[in-house]
Amino acid sequence: MATHAHHHHQEPTGEKLADAARATLEARSEQWTPMRAAIFDALAAEEKPVSAYDIADTVSKARGKRVAPNSVYRILDLFVANNIAMRVESANAYIANAHPGCQHDCIFLVCDLCGQVTHIDDDPITSALRTAARKAGFSPARAVIEMRGTCDAH
Repeated sequence: MATHAHHHHQEPTGEKLADAARATLEARSEQWTPMRAAIFDALAAEEKPVSAYDIADTVSKARGKRVAPNSVYRILDLFVANNIAMRVESANAYIANAHPGCQHDCIFLVCDLCGQVTHIDDDPITSALRTAARKAGFSPARAVIEMRGTCDAH
């Protein structure tokens, strides 16, 4: 899962993260099916953003039968819509949301060398962006902010 900064909640991991994701989905009248659980577990186990195809391969191997990438995409879209996963647009990949019940616009810092993603919440920046959009006659739905560079490990 991506690293996360500038957030003031205790972040669940492992089974607690899956439980938090399940509770978030069920609170919105969505079912937590075995396939959704398997896809979330595969997503949450990754240290870096992962593609739907990679998740399909992981879940296919674990279940012993092929899982179609289009099924994974549909579930990932549901996860993003319900704030239990986030899409890293520039990588066409996904990460599990470390705080599924909390809604923020996200800023992703993407390392060009290792692919690591750091997720930060900076509400003043995203609020200013939304305000500027509204002043320009635009109704923002969600902010997609990504900065590329190199992480401290490099």
